[in-house]
Formats: sequence, C-alpha cells, structure tokens
Amino acid sequence: MPGVEPTALREPPHNFEAEQALLGSILVNNAAYQRVAEFLKGEHFADPVHGKLFDALARLIERGQVVSAVTLKTYIEHDEDIRAAGGPSYVAQLAAASVHVIDAGDFGRIVHDLYLLRQLIDLGQNVVNTAYKPTLDETAIEQIEIAEKKLYDLASTGQTEGGFKPFRTALTEAMVAAEAAYNRAGQLTGVATGLAQLDMLLGGLHRSDLLILAGRPSMGKTALATNIAFNAAKAYREAIVDGVPKAVDGAVVGFFSLEMSSEQLATRMLSEQAEIPSEKIRKGELISSHFDKVLEISRELEHLNFYIDDTPALSIAALRTRARRLKRTHGLGLLIVDYLQLLAPSGKSRQENRVQEVSEITRGLKTLAKELDVPVLALSQLSRAVEQREDKRPQLADLRESGSIEQDADVVMFVYREEYYLTRTEPARRPEESDQKFNERHDDWKQRCERSYGKAEVIVAKQRHGPTGIVRLSFEGQYTKFGNLAADADGPGPVFE
Repeated sequence: MPGVEPTALREPPHNFEAEQALLGSILVNNAAYQRVAEFLKGEHFADPVHGKLFDALARLIERGQVVSAVTLKTYIEHDEDIRAAGGPSYVAQLAAASVHVIDAGDFGRIVHDLYLLRQLIDLGQNVVNTAYKPTLDETAIEQIEIAEKKLYDLASTGQTEGGFKPFRTALTEAMVAAEAAYNRAGQLTGVATGLAQLDMLLGGLHRSDLLILAGRPSMGKTALATNIAFNAAKAYREAIVDGVPKAVDGAVVGFFSLEMSSEQLATRMLSEQAEIPSEKIRKGELISSHFDKVLEISRELEHLNFYIDDTPALSIAALRTRARRLKRTHGLGLLIVDYLQLLAPSGKSRQENRVQEVSEITRGLKTLAKELDVPVLALSQLSRAVEQREDKRPQLADLRESGSIEQDADVVMFVYREEYYLTRTEPARRPEESDQKFNERHDDWKQRCERSYGKAEVIVAKQRHGPTGIVRLSFEGQYTKFGNLAADADGPGPVFE
C-alpha cells in the first residue's frame, strides 16, 4: 500500500544513546539511580546488555555499595553478552557518555516511553494473531476484554503515584475531606445514600471502601441498592477545581445488574418515583393520569448520571475492565454490583472450590475500589441457616460461601424485614391448646404484624472505621421504596451497638 512501510522492514523504536547516557550518569554519580529507580527496570532497555548493566547497578546500589566503572568490573567480567559488547572498556565508554544527574530522570523517561511503544507493538501483533486463530476457549468478546485489560495494565506501567508519602500530605488530604464534609449539606465525607439515619451511622459511602449489602431473597436488597443509586445520581453536582471538573455532591453511578435487566431496573425506579405499583407499569394497567405521571418522571430521570450494565454471568476481570472504561469516559463516583454470587472468576483462574472463587471475587472488588478510588457496593445472598433460627435477624456467620466476604469488606450490612416472616407464619392451633391460649398467641402475632408493617431494618454488623448498629427505615413494597421513618415510628436515629 503506498505510503505504508512494510512491517518486516520496520525497526522497533529505541534510543541506544539515551540508554548509554543514563547508565553512564549512574556510574559517575550513583544519586542518578534514585531519579529512575521507582519506574525503570532492566527489562525496559532495548539493548539487552544495557538491561543487564542496569540490573547489576541497581542491585549493588540498593545494597548500599558505591558503584563505578572500576567496582563494577568484578561483577560483569563473567557475563558473555557484556564481554561481547566490550566488557570493562565498554563500561568505561558509558561513563564517558554520562549526562548530568539532573537530566537522568528525563533520559529514564525516554527509555521507559520507548519500551511502552515496543510493548504496544507486541500487543497489537498478538491481538491480530489471536483473532486470526479463533478457539472455543475464548470468544471474540473475551479476546477484546483481555486486550483492553492488557492495554490498561500497560498504561499503568511505571506510574509513580504510589509509594510512601509524608504524613503532612496525608494530613492535608484528610483536612480537605473534612472541610468538604463540613461545607456539604449533611456534613458527610462519603457519598450520601439519601437515607438520613443510614448516613448518620456510616457517614456516607466512603471512597475505596468495599461495602456488602446482604439479605435473604425478597428482603429488598436490590430495592435498597437502586434507592441508594438513584439518590446519589440525583444529587450529583460538580464544580471546576483547578480547571478540572470535580464532584462536590452525589455521584456518577455505575450499576452492574447480573440478575435483572436494565428495563426491569428502570421500571423499579419509575415505580418508586411515581409511587405507582411496578406491576401496573409492567402490565400496562395505568389510567391516563398515571401514564402522564410516569411519562413526566421518565423525562426527569433520563438526565441522571446513572449507567447500567446488565450483562449476565460477567467475570470479575470483565467487570474491572468495564468499570475502568466508565471511570475514564464518564467519571465514576459509586459502583454497585447486584449480586456477588452471580459474578464469575477470571477465565484462567476458575477454581473447583466455590469458596476460593468467591474469595477471588471479593478481593478483586476490594482492589477495584482502591484502584478507582470509589465506594463499591456489592449485594450478597445469605445462607439458609437464617431460616432455621427463631430469631431470623442475619449475622456475619450467615454470609454465603465464603468468610472472605466478611474479611475483605470494610462495611457489612444486612437488610431485614420482620414483616416478611410474620405474614408467612400465622399461628396454628396446637393440639390440646385452650381457646384462650391460642387467642393470646394469635393476638400477639397480629400486634407484631401491625408493628412491623411497612418497616425494615438495615443492620450494620461490621464497619471498619465506625460503630455498628441498626437503622430502621420505612418500606413500601408495592413501590420498592425505602425511606426515613418519622420520629414517632421507632426513630429517629440509628441504634448503636
């Protein structure tokens, strides 16, 4: 093709002079090594001999030895590749080609950048070769996700944001967060859930935290998660800070729905906001005024910063890739996964032991929370052990399939509705039980049903950075809507433990 150089004639990008100048600088002044030590490795050099020399220099300097062309001679004279390049005389030439120690960092960046370009070329060739040889083990979508992950990992190579930071830096960051909380309505450091008593207990959903919301089927896990997601997305506001848009309230929400379709989630949110039973919306059993209300609400909701991925059987690797993409393209302030047990482990690390698989998934979610610096709220099923107890309030031991869920999570919450169990356990007359005794038990059951009607509890059983306790909420099942309880209805405020 005219204007395109044949691949076979292309030479991978490199700069041997920059590599030589950098090595010479380190030989002349070992302090130059500290300017590149955090991001540069021997494998990043285009010339393998230069890579071996850099590794040798690094090992000796990190042992506390002073390294020069003379002291390095003992360590390199037995290496055939270095000897073929000229041995000690070549090392002396490198010292003569040294640059000033101040420029060492720039030369190191040049070497590293060219390494990334070579890796990018290899990655592109591998993608092409793999696509030409399709297998049953990897679908086209899986190949794309693997390639995207490799690209992301490559983009992250050599980043120097990690490592130790002075305490004063961490203190400044803490004060900035405290000031933001002080100035924000509600005085929260994290993303507000929109449920006042839950926010009081948690202080909002904090960045880099993994939060587990667990419960038995029909307790309202998904309903509570969608309520929180809606409240966070609706409250989203941003301001320009140092020329960069930054969220000052609420959050851009990413919702991975592995159980329900995006349409079903949208219907739930419409039902909640319009206060029209969701089954009527689904079946089309709406009167004209109801339809107009639903239409009006839908127009308000369509501008929410709310994104749904309803891909079933998603792997933890694919979830990470898509979350990173959302963060990069739209920003991300809160990630919700519904639910944990429906995620699959990475393709190459599938375990026969389901406990190990769940452990990998929870570790992956916690790592993702720290990497993206956002709260990750993951829903989880509970074991049937709850049903065997008289007091059916969940406990940490009820978390299904893995103790790593409790271990990796920063916050563990349970949704519990006594009403659900009471309405299904109307007392039956026992043999030889008197009418009076039966009536007393039945009256007690009716009173408990009345007290629990339309109420729910969120039990915060673990909070790494705060107290545990119970938050009582209202629950309107027909609208799948959680809300704050009035002061005279077992409120206000959480019950601390």
